[in-house]
Amino acid sequence: MKKLNAAIDHFCAMHPRLGIPGLMRYIVAANAAIYIFSMFDPSGMLLGVLAMDASSILQGQLWRIFTFVLIPTGNGPFSVLLSLFFYFWLGEAMERLWGSTKFTVYYAGGMLLSVLASILALFLDGFAFPLYGAGYVNAALFFAFALTYPEMVVRLFYIIPIKMKWLAIVEAVLYALGVVQGILMGAWGMALTPIIAMLNLFIFFSPDFSRRADQFQARHRTEAVQFRKAVKEQRRQKGYNHKCEVCGRTDTEYPNLQFRYCSKCTGYHCFCEEHIFNHVHHTD
Repeated sequence: MKKLNAAIDHFCAMHPRLGIPGLMRYIVAANAAIYIFSMFDPSGMLLGVLAMDASSILQGQLWRIFTFVLIPTGNGPFSVLLSLFFYFWLGEAMERLWGSTKFTVYYAGGMLLSVLASILALFLDGFAFPLYGAGYVNAALFFAFALTYPEMVVRLFYIIPIKMKWLAIVEAVLYALGVVQGILMGAWGMALTPIIAMLNLFIFFSPDFSRRADQFQARHRTEAVQFRKAVKEQRRQKGYNHKCEVCGRTDTEYPNLQFRYCSKCTGYHCFCEEHIFNHVHHTD
């Protein structure tokens, strides 16, 4: 994925004019207009024509590949207004950071992946739920912002201050539960849909994921090295390798006794086989 990410960056750098400046403004404006028109269409025919329906696309209704993102998400005027404002803010911020071309590629990629996921679900499960709105596309946009600005504080419902990273974790858990539910139901298309629909997130942030994984491994390697150094220093100073912190017995005095280091204690604390599961854990 890192190579694909590099190829996308190269493409965007070579074609800076292919993007749509202010893309989210047009999408939000279209969402608002569609919502107003839908209020005068109690039959829901308008939204039904615009929705992303896999079987209809395979029958030649190709406009649905693009029009489903024009359907607003939310229940009621306040919810729709809040959603439009939030994703407009996210989109504008990411476009300023990435540039118009890269942001357009990211958003358009999310649209096409959502369509692909829905068609795949149709073939795997025999059915696919129509997509009314850019739910997965906006989710990928939200996760992109949260990964870029994890410490930014927003006010949930304009009242509760919360960091973006915690909102992202909650959202990720909900998506993971949806994947698990699909697996338990045997609906593999349903389980794979959110994963495939947000592959653009993993592609665009693959260098960041790789860097964080390397940092995690490096930190644990450092801890392992420090542990080995501490053991060697203990051997040099004390004349024994291990000493139980409860009974004081050492491996020099009792060579047949087994010693272990407790993983629940803070720091490195050694105990014999009789006390490894029977001691007060160190927390400081």
